[in-house]
Amino acid sequence: MNLSAEHVERLRTLMMQPPQRVVIVAHTNPDGDAVGSSLAWAEALRSMGHSVTCVVPNKYPYFLDWMSGIEEIVIFKNDTEGVALKAVAEADMIFCLDFNSLSRLEILSDTIAANTSARRVLIDHHLSPAPGFDLAFSYPEASSTCYIVFCLIEALFGVEFISTSMAESLYVGMMTDTGNFAYSKLTPGLFRAVASLVERGIRIPTIHNNVYNSYTEGRARLFGYAIDRKMQIIEEGTVAYMSLMEHEMRRFQFQQGDSEGFVNYALTIKKMKVSAIFLAHRKFIRVSLRSRGDVDVNLFARKYFNGGGHKNAAGGKSFVSMQETIDHFVRSVREFAEQGYLDKKVSKVEN
Repeated sequence: MNLSAEHVERLRTLMMQPPQRVVIVAHTNPDGDAVGSSLAWAEALRSMGHSVTCVVPNKYPYFLDWMSGIEEIVIFKNDTEGVALKAVAEADMIFCLDFNSLSRLEILSDTIAANTSARRVLIDHHLSPAPGFDLAFSYPEASSTCYIVFCLIEALFGVEFISTSMAESLYVGMMTDTGNFAYSKLTPGLFRAVASLVERGIRIPTIHNNVYNSYTEGRARLFGYAIDRKMQIIEEGTVAYMSLMEHEMRRFQFQQGDSEGFVNYALTIKKMKVSAIFLAHRKFIRVSLRSRGDVDVNLFARKYFNGGGHKNAAGGKSFVSMQETIDHFVRSVREFAEQGYLDKKVSKVEN
């Protein structure tokens, strides 16, 4: 990944201006990459004297609670004191991290759109960024937004600028968005970045344990239930899907983030090419899709669920019942297969 030198210099000019009021926003259901990139970028901006407020639409997963500075993130859904509204209204700059369109902010999108005077800077690795940003660092070839933030900090200030807490935040995003460095886009540059973070003082076993070995008993039992009772396999063993209703999740004391990783599990089956999970919410069903090799679930999501994402990781929404959603998925998979999109080869070594 090569950053645009022109864009880096434009960003430097923006950041070198007198102290500004800055808001950093990340997408709904913020994950390790959204949270990690926000925290690291916020610390970088604060070290330059800027006033920074991080805002997310809803709660981040509980297994990220240990991260340095996370308690300062404003959760818009729970913001009864109007901290986020005030910060956004007064912002001179708004950084949009780990999403490609304001619509991904859902309940927060109108609030961000209402500030038409603040300069908006996009830092993201999803396909097809929306227009309307004053400056965009959009690199779909990057494995994570945290990797882009690392490259920006390196270009602007040098690696020595990165504190241990910033390094931890950046590593969380790099680790989680690559499935613990098991997916594609694992470039030499990414591993050089990880080496630099180790040199800044991070302890990889500790971070891994904090993120992946801190689940609740309820989550473990929900996972077993989903795999044993809810996983269905179609298309001659190449496509799997799971569905969870709200009452099923409540039965296992579901917390935000508990279903993270469930959709990936079916891909451990040798013949599997596509995996999906449908999670019921009050007003819609969230659709998550994963694939291996050259099977493009971004295309599938855009075509059948008005969604999108990456080639091997995408999602969308359904506004009909769970059974209707599943029926639509099964029909869509059949059509997708008939058009030849499931015939893409799955490498034995590359995910």
